[in-house]
Amino acid sequence: MKKFLFLPVVLFCGILYAQDLSGSWKLTERNGTEVKDMEVVQIIQDGYFSIGAKLKEGNKFHSAKGGEFEVTGDKFKIVQDYNTENPELIGKEINYTFSKEGDKFTLSDPINNEVWQRISNKENDLTRNWVITGRERNGEMGTMTPGDRRTVKILSGDRFQWIAFNSATGEFSGTGGGTYTAKDGKYTEIIEFFSRDDSRVGASLEFDYEVKDGKWHHNGKSSKGDPIYEIWSPYEEAYQKSN
Repeated sequence: MKKFLFLPVVLFCGILYAQDLSGSWKLTERNGTEVKDMEVVQIIQDGYFSIGAKLKEGNKFHSAKGGEFEVTGDKFKIVQDYNTENPELIGKEINYTFSKEGDKFTLSDPINNEVWQRISNKENDLTRNWVITGRERNGEMGTMTPGDRRTVKILSGDRFQWIAFNSATGEFSGTGGGTYTAKDGKYTEIIEFFSRDDSRVGASLEFDYEVKDGKWHHNGKSSKGDPIYEIWSPYEEAYQKSN
């Protein structure tokens, strides 16, 4: 009888951990050494994680990686959709030993040990992992069917990161991220890293938004000043439920 009781408890603990990790985190220590020269931020939401790293000097983009994760007891399993430093790891299952105490969690394997400190776990009506499914061009809204080529945007803990990649080929097209607010129909983001143009770091962009039928309608002007109107759909509805 005990064996039948054990599995649900383990699964329930994994669900609790996944919920407890939602938000934004900062890498503070690697292999016993304080991380000083880089700013590495991880956003966790809806069973998905995304990491963006930049050099503090000059705000130069360094790397990005992310994908789906699962926590079961003291095991932290990931399968990456993108990895700019080590693309050969895309699609492979990687397992870490996991521990959490207060607002810190630790991931370790035989070679590395990382300590992550919580930044924020605040939520708002845009807190979610999204994938773009519509974009207006020449006054007409065009729909995009989610496929191998993906543009994802994850928002949680006052932080955002968008990522464009091809899940089939591993090709990485770009990423950017920073802090954001979403209130009273106004979405404002401040860029803290941008893989395509470091000079845009520090820019503040404001958009109008509305969530209609579970989809995020987003309009305003891009970082280049071009008008945009986009529709974003929940990522797990497009991909994770079908896996």
